[in-house]
Amino acid sequence: MLVRNRLHASLVRYRNKISYSLLSRQYVQPSHTGPRLATSVTPVEKILLDSIKVNGPISFATYMQLCLSHPTEGYYMNSANAVIGARGDFITSPEISQVFGELLGIWLLSQYLNTGAKRDIQLVELGPGRGTLMDDILRTFSQLPPSRASVKHVHLVESSPALRSVQQQKLLPWNDKNGLKIHWHDSIDDIPAAEGIYTMLVAHEFFDALPFHLIEKTHQGWKEVLITSTPDPIAKTILRPSDVLNPQVSTPPSTTAILGQNPSSLKTRFRSVLASELSPVSTLLGSSSPRFVSLPIGARIEVSAASFQTAHRLGTLISQGAGGCALVVDYGADHAFGNSFRAFKGHALADPFDLPGQADLTANVDFAYLAEALAGNATVHGLLSQRSFLLHMGIGTRVGALQRTAASPERADALGKAAARLVDAGGMGREYKVMGVTSEIKGKDGEVGRGRSSQARYRIYLQTQKKVWIERERLENCAPAYV
Repeated sequence: MLVRNRLHASLVRYRNKISYSLLSRQYVQPSHTGPRLATSVTPVEKILLDSIKVNGPISFATYMQLCLSHPTEGYYMNSANAVIGARGDFITSPEISQVFGELLGIWLLSQYLNTGAKRDIQLVELGPGRGTLMDDILRTFSQLPPSRASVKHVHLVESSPALRSVQQQKLLPWNDKNGLKIHWHDSIDDIPAAEGIYTMLVAHEFFDALPFHLIEKTHQGWKEVLITSTPDPIAKTILRPSDVLNPQVSTPPSTTAILGQNPSSLKTRFRSVLASELSPVSTLLGSSSPRFVSLPIGARIEVSAASFQTAHRLGTLISQGAGGCALVVDYGADHAFGNSFRAFKGHALADPFDLPGQADLTANVDFAYLAEALAGNATVHGLLSQRSFLLHMGIGTRVGALQRTAASPERADALGKAAARLVDAGGMGREYKVMGVTSEIKGKDGEVGRGRSSQARYRIYLQTQKKVWIERERLENCAPAYV
């Protein structure tokens, strides 16, 4: 426990240092004197290239943080980027079907019922997107007696003013209903302690967008893989001393893996470079999980200090007050990845180094790393595939009820197709994983899931929620479909 707390403190200090340096950097409108390559330079790209020119290579975390969260030009911060939906660059499960949010809400409610359902509730969502998921959960809770008047606060963690505006349009009608209050925060750290309140938290496609560091195991130890600029074909070549000392340059593996192109034909202005020396950051991250010790020389892994810190805070939050529970839904697995960095543009995979600030960036989630951060504060249940989770929660029964009350055969068919997409074994149903987290769930022996694997424990836990089936049947009878 002492080692874990020291590691958490070190990661938090490092995360705070990085965040402050990025947010305090002043933005200067770029002056384009002509494209260096085939396309023009984006505002964020200009900032990145200028920074590299002055200060040298940057980390993948810095690159991702600036591309997504630059105060004025970041992908999520700029209101000109539609982001989610048909007009945006990707679609999420809540936008596909209302049933997704309803069933997540039912799972959360089942945990609350296990505690006796005598406390007020606060709902928390990390990265609420367009507010659709929270709207579906609130609608579900409003129609079920145990939760109808119990939800007192909704806390939304969203740093983007543009997305906050969209969320307000969707969610402010709930404000003051049954005494409900909605609050927005820039960070999970800003959510106040819950005295005597039961906390329910949802993080859907949140952790995949947090910055990560790419590190490589060498004979000397863990070194960081950094990002530098490619040579300007029309500029004079100037050889700096650092170029001689640090010749280990390679094309970012994710670029060639995604595009399947010859590296020499790529038109990106960035390339990866392995640091010549060990650094405190790479050493800290390389030792932040016991799983990393056994990795072979040459292994590269994506490690997110921001994810570790956020998960640790999540565990602390739901263990306070009257306890709580959480669902984390994202793509990833219970192991580290080394080559999952990618972009989405126009609902298609794209080069993550093309159009910085104008495409969504993402990396797979190491759920085992999140579980390590939660240890000591909360109990982890899972992983399950999204398909398995939704099937266990009765998606077929719920969709059938909606189809029977649909306004037309076409609407009924659309409801069925949307649900099928969520559980598609070759798509979203397989790629997305669900991890449950609870503050305390004890078995007959007083221990949590002793003698069973985490996945088996979670399946049994889902299947034995008798109260949830009662509430789900009530939902089937009272919650109409909407268009």
